[in-house]
Amino acid sequence: MPHPHATAIAQALVDWFTAHGRDYPWRRTTNPWAILVSEIMLQQTTIPTVLGRYEAWMAQFPTPAHLAAATEQEALRSWEGLGYYRRVRALKAAAHAITEQFNGHFPESEADIRSLPGIGDYTVGAVLSFAYNRAAPLVDANVSRVFARLFNDFTPIDSPAGRRLHWQWAAEMVHLTNPRAYNSALMELGQTICTGSEPKCLTCPIRTWCRAEVPEALPVKLPKKAVTALEHRDILCVRGDSILLEKQSEGKRHEGMFRLPRRSEAETADLPLLATQKYSITRYKVTRRLYRADADCTPSPGEQWLPLAELQNIPLASPDRKILRRMGY
Repeated sequence: MPHPHATAIAQALVDWFTAHGRDYPWRRTTNPWAILVSEIMLQQTTIPTVLGRYEAWMAQFPTPAHLAAATEQEALRSWEGLGYYRRVRALKAAAHAITEQFNGHFPESEADIRSLPGIGDYTVGAVLSFAYNRAAPLVDANVSRVFARLFNDFTPIDSPAGRRLHWQWAAEMVHLTNPRAYNSALMELGQTICTGSEPKCLTCPIRTWCRAEVPEALPVKLPKKAVTALEHRDILCVRGDSILLEKQSEGKRHEGMFRLPRRSEAETADLPLLATQKYSITRYKVTRRLYRADADCTPSPGEQWLPLAELQNIPLASPDRKILRRMGY
């Protein structure tokens, strides 16, 4: 059922955000392209990381036409360190669509925005509310946490039923005249007040209407998938002024990017170990062992010699970039 005090809650959130909302560069603009870029960047990436990259990236690609004209390598290199590279590919595809189908003008209708490649419900709601100030719903992890506690709801938020319910609440409760501030407030409330651990209920602007009996017990999530351990054996093969790298083929996680060549345990058994690196990617914990290969090593299919002088311009996944820097490259 809709919350009986939805209007009062929405206004309280707008008032709170007007007084206490944080200042981010993407909140100083209503440019839909800038909004879209910020939202794509912020998916699965922390705000401090995006703050360190957003303005420089926008200076490089200030319009869809600029990104559409860039090569795949330039686009991937620009995104290095932000992870989840399918996002920049989707953004580049959207830039092409805006340039070719809409003559470079960002579309304004919901149907046209939704037609852009890689744009889902959340991004549509973000662009409509933040760029055009239209009463559109949006739900992210912070919004779901606020709703679960506000309604004292124990439906797992990552289940199909939970997602449907939260999108319904988001549509019913959105502020009709200031959705830009309202949606920003909902997300910021989850980031700063209604946090995952130790929610600051006494300072919450909507505590009067919150039904949560044990806020720390909410939200409920489905059981986590098991973490899988992976071990990679890679080689560092340098010949004169060139380095051997493998270009990731279509359909792979880092498609279009380069990585250090991978070899089997038998192929690395007699090679000197240079470094061990550990990192996590979604459900995987990776241990990489890097070995020094002879300069006359034979390239495998998909591998190629590239100039060391161009290494800074070659798109690499962050773990590869980091370990190469450790090696002095």
